[in-house]
Amino acid sequence: MEQESTLAQALPSLQPSQRWPVLFVGHGSPVNVIEHNVWHLTWRDLGAELLQRYGRPQLILCVSAHWLTRAGWSVTGAAQPATVYDFSGFPPELYQVQYPAPGAPQVARELAAWLRAPRQQKTPALTVDAERGLDHGAWGVLQPMFPQADIPVLQLSMDYTASMQEHWALGQQLAALRDQGVLIVASGNIVHNLPTRRYGTGINATYRWALQFDDRVSNLILSGQLEPLTQFAQWGEITELCHPTAEHFWPLLYAAASVQPGDTPRFFNAGFQMASISMRSVLWEAAA
Repeated sequence: MEQESTLAQALPSLQPSQRWPVLFVGHGSPVNVIEHNVWHLTWRDLGAELLQRYGRPQLILCVSAHWLTRAGWSVTGAAQPATVYDFSGFPPELYQVQYPAPGAPQVARELAAWLRAPRQQKTPALTVDAERGLDHGAWGVLQPMFPQADIPVLQLSMDYTASMQEHWALGQQLAALRDQGVLIVASGNIVHNLPTRRYGTGINATYRWALQFDDRVSNLILSGQLEPLTQFAQWGEITELCHPTAEHFWPLLYAAASVQPGDTPRFFNAGFQMASISMRSVLWEAAA
């Protein structure tokens, strides 16, 4: 009760609620938002399912592979965050997509003061970035899931200088938000190697190394061994093949760290896009 009281004092803009699920979404190519392919349709159906079962969350907190900050974490603070087109060379209609979900500046300030940086820094609280919009790792999956764009969205950056344990430690703090009406959506990919992508492949076409890595991660998730995911960089050459750079894996650590005892995982979109991008996604929720 004391912890709940402290949280209520720290985050007065959020009200206690039923426990919301946490999502890790493999987002893949930005064009998934305009192509009604299997990934897009599954996101659409999942969003409808969540609204039917849980109602509307008070807030969506998104952690995307596409917002990296240095020597600290930030949270978006705009009242109307812009739709950021952080890519090039795609069809013109993709640049016409808008996701005008409102922000939540007051909640952003409260979160920035409440969340603690996992290591000793000159400024222990997070910073609020009032200029930052939502990148395609966020709006690219939220638009199919919640097309009405009427749920406030905040985005949390990832500190690219942080260790895996520090990413995990901040993710653990997010767990309490699930009881405050917050849907956590982490957006990345379990396997992400763009130089080896192959166009025109089916969802089951992939490389042996990609399949092995994807299987290893999914087995850890199914067995409830989540913290060992922080050791993925020590898995040898297979990690170098699956993640030439690691930022697409890091969001999984934030989602997994916010899992509560008794939560059960459910996979969706288990397949590959362009052979070297795992679209495997997972929903954790409390047992009924």
